[in-house]
Amino acid sequence: MKFSTPATTNPIDQMKVVGRPLDRIDGPAKTTGTAPYAYEQNEAAPNAAYGHVVGAGIAKGRITSIKLDEARRAPGVIAVISADNAGALGKGKFNTAKLLAGPDIEHYHQAIALVVAETFEQARAAANLVKVTYAKEKGAYDLEKAKGSATEPKGENADTKVGDFERAYAGAPVRLDATYRTPDQSHAMMEPHASIASWDGEQLTVWTANQMIDWTRGDLARTLGIPKDKVRLVSPYIGGGFGGKLFLRSEALLAALGARAARRPVKVALSRPLMINNTTHRPATIQRIRIGATRDGKISAIGHESWSGDLPGGQPETAVMQTRLLYAGAHRMTRMRLAVLDLPEGNAMRAPGEAPGLMALEIAMDEMAHKLKIDPVTFRILNDTKVDPEKPGRPFSQRRLIDCLRSGADKFGWKERSAEPGKKREGRWLIGMGVASAFRNNMVMKSGARIRLDGKGVVTVETDMTDIGTGSYTVIAQTAAEMMGVAIDKVVVRLGDSRFPVSAGSGGQWGANSSTAGVYAACMKMREAVAQQLGMDPAAAQFAGGAVSAGGKSVPLAQAARGGELVAEDTMEYGDLDKKFQQSTFGAHFVEVAVDAVTGETRVRRMLAVCAAGRILNPKSARSQVIGAMTMGLGAALMEELVVDTRTGFFVNHDLAGYEVPVHADVPHQEVVFLDETDPMSSPMKAKGVGELGICGVAAAIANAVYNATGVRVRDYPLTLDKLLEKMPAMS
Repeated sequence: MKFSTPATTNPIDQMKVVGRPLDRIDGPAKTTGTAPYAYEQNEAAPNAAYGHVVGAGIAKGRITSIKLDEARRAPGVIAVISADNAGALGKGKFNTAKLLAGPDIEHYHQAIALVVAETFEQARAAANLVKVTYAKEKGAYDLEKAKGSATEPKGENADTKVGDFERAYAGAPVRLDATYRTPDQSHAMMEPHASIASWDGEQLTVWTANQMIDWTRGDLARTLGIPKDKVRLVSPYIGGGFGGKLFLRSEALLAALGARAARRPVKVALSRPLMINNTTHRPATIQRIRIGATRDGKISAIGHESWSGDLPGGQPETAVMQTRLLYAGAHRMTRMRLAVLDLPEGNAMRAPGEAPGLMALEIAMDEMAHKLKIDPVTFRILNDTKVDPEKPGRPFSQRRLIDCLRSGADKFGWKERSAEPGKKREGRWLIGMGVASAFRNNMVMKSGARIRLDGKGVVTVETDMTDIGTGSYTVIAQTAAEMMGVAIDKVVVRLGDSRFPVSAGSGGQWGANSSTAGVYAACMKMREAVAQQLGMDPAAAQFAGGAVSAGGKSVPLAQAARGGELVAEDTMEYGDLDKKFQQSTFGAHFVEVAVDAVTGETRVRRMLAVCAAGRILNPKSARSQVIGAMTMGLGAALMEELVVDTRTGFFVNHDLAGYEVPVHADVPHQEVVFLDETDPMSSPMKAKGVGELGICGVAAAIANAVYNATGVRVRDYPLTLDKLLEKMPAMS
């Protein structure tokens, strides 16, 4: 099915099942521990051996010798794999560095060997017997020092310019020129990167934790040099990803190599240090923002420059993207620069680009409002735009930023905020409120599904879509139930298997909207098949209550499959509506904090998110996505930072003891409001993404609240107390 014209009235609009806050259908399996995650596929891959990964002990250089004999002789060892005996290996198109290194080392903890043994303990012990000597080379690990050598990326990441920014900025009556810094951050998901691999002749099956089945299947085949149809990936349950499991990682490749050598299934899970240094992370940024405005608060010039680093061949952190679209301003400029850093690979982490970009932009907007003596909510509303500021001929499909800001301000009690910082106290606590706009582009991806109808009226959906804790099982079931006119308990959803039709996968907040649109397309084909089987006009047939009605007669849906199972398959593809209309999601975050006037300790007390993101397919699971994102934003504001050892090139705090994330005691009362909205330009579902919108702007809202509480402006994340103490207002 091709979606090339705006959606009109369709079966989803009935909203009998879609749009309801239903419990997750996979919830019982997950809460009782019966949902098999990648490392737990013991029945599917019996008699599995265990692999333990050896990571490089330097960040840049060469292996001059690697001695494996002692490890091979250790108790229980079955095989030891290194680049010397792994055979020719390619590199996946989504990988920046090689997943098995040797002799060249590209980053610290890059995998250099796998020890396979009968037990995990034996594999780990033997891995410590691998002796490696290196020839170290000088590397670049400090973004500040590498900034001067950074270069302009190509394509959509190249510079943009509208009007004459430099001249307009120089002539603006009120100006801001400030630099902000965001640190390297880790996905820090609960489930490690884990895989079990098994060979049956030339056929490879990998049970893995991965967000994008088809991408990873292709890259695994490409790396091993085997046909794609010889690889099967299975990933029905994933314990968190946040972008860290978008692509093929070392544990899946090494499990496949280990299983081939051991001639039996092999399971590999990365330890926490390897998860952080061996896989990917959100890169640090340095961002300079300049805003010029008239004295009445209208932005006349806005410029955003960002510097980030990655391995050779990598990509920049796209921190300027939201600035191209969020606020008005006749004269505009954005620039990104990419430095070569020999740190572990930088790549997608929840809301890549917008999350760190809004950490800077929304503080800058707050600073500008303060300069102008205009309320920060009012300042944002003054500079709203209904068209793409870089391409004024292209309108937004929906844009309700003003509604988000106004309704949020009213609900949060924004009028109680003190306009003058540092003036509201409760005993030793300084109280402040902050606001930030939320923005994330809406993306759609081609997505397919297969529908089966059996003689009992049970509808089964098959698609390689994944569920990373986002509720994919449930919204897909709701879609099929709505389309086929059955109760949700008559729908079975099977996900995460490359034998199923290729879906959008889970990433970029495109997953729910795109995958359900694919199910919609397949259900439309099934409706046609059912109507024809029952001798009805497909255009007139109504599906409701487990029956099909047309022309004055009603027949149970199950009757269409009385002669055997019916199967229908289709894929939703997209035309150019996203080019004609700018499709984005919007929101507003409001935060109240209390800062200890003596110690500088910051406590977030209240959080509110107001979101405009198209049709909300399941308000309960969508709320869970947003409050989880708000929690991640809290972490980004106050504690999360991968600390780089700039001498040796690795992340020092590479475990959950040293890399701090929010815990229950850190998380306050959270509220989420979804505006009633549909977007016919997006898909037949009229939905958009929301899982990443929820993190966008949160950290800045907290930073702005801290400023309102204390009068201390921090531009360097995270906002740890040492950055506040020296500038705190004196105790009265």
